[in-house]
Amino acid sequence: MDVEMPRPQVAERVARGLSGWPVLGAVLVAVIAGVVLVTTGAGVLAGVGIGLIVVAGLATIGLTAVAPGQARVVQLLGRYAGTIRTDGLRWVNPLTTRRRISTRIRNHETDIAKVNDADGNPIEMAAVVVWQVQDTAKAVFEVDDFVEFVAIQTETAVRHIAGSYPYDAHGGEQYSLRENADEITGKLSDEITARVESAGVRVIESRITRLSYAPEIAQAMLRRQQAGAIVAARQRIVDGAVGMVETALGRLAESDVVELDEERKATMVSNLLVVLCGDRDVQPVVNTGSLYQ
Repeated sequence: MDVEMPRPQVAERVARGLSGWPVLGAVLVAVIAGVVLVTTGAGVLAGVGIGLIVVAGLATIGLTAVAPGQARVVQLLGRYAGTIRTDGLRWVNPLTTRRRISTRIRNHETDIAKVNDADGNPIEMAAVVVWQVQDTAKAVFEVDDFVEFVAIQTETAVRHIAGSYPYDAHGGEQYSLRENADEITGKLSDEITARVESAGVRVIESRITRLSYAPEIAQAMLRRQQAGAIVAARQRIVDGAVGMVETALGRLAESDVVELDEERKATMVSNLLVVLCGDRDVQPVVNTGSLYQ
């Protein structure tokens, strides 16, 4: 199923700004000069000193420290003005607001979801998704809470994938949750990506961490799996036994050890199949007479 999300109305761009260290040095010089003028001067000089201190204080508001693995989304009077990703001390317009956004890699593990698979059997499924904020503008302005948005959309994708495929394929060509884990995981990652892309989130990886039948049918399905395994093993044993019988008859015919008519061949085939396919040790019976007596 293709997930269609609204087209984003904003995209990340670099905010205008300067390195904060020269501005910090200028602020310190202005404060010192202002204090000196206020304390030693009078009249106009004192007013200039006060003005320098006020300007330095306003400039200080624009200083912004950005830690590694973080970004600052800058807004000027409600309008998006850009994003600061360069770590260190930066300076921007003091009238702006700066919201801190983590760009580190995060994990989200879903709760165990109980849902019916494609065959209608109740199963339990959980997954973990590794994600990272790629576009800070979309993460802030396209959704109310991008962390909660990722959590809800991930759980929705897990439930949809769990209900789209059977737990077991039972020998068919259709994908199953248990036997095609890599393919199903790929489809899960694609669906989560399509759901959270509009929020500026990049999905790095997703994995299914829990997959099992619901407790109320677990025992019945276990017996079904065991029966299927037994049938498959018996089928393989029979195929191997038939091949061995064919080889034995062919070798006897080639070596001309004994001449067997159709009835003796049938008896020999029956005895070999009993020996090769039986699940218990057989007790040999020595025939001292003839097959016809």
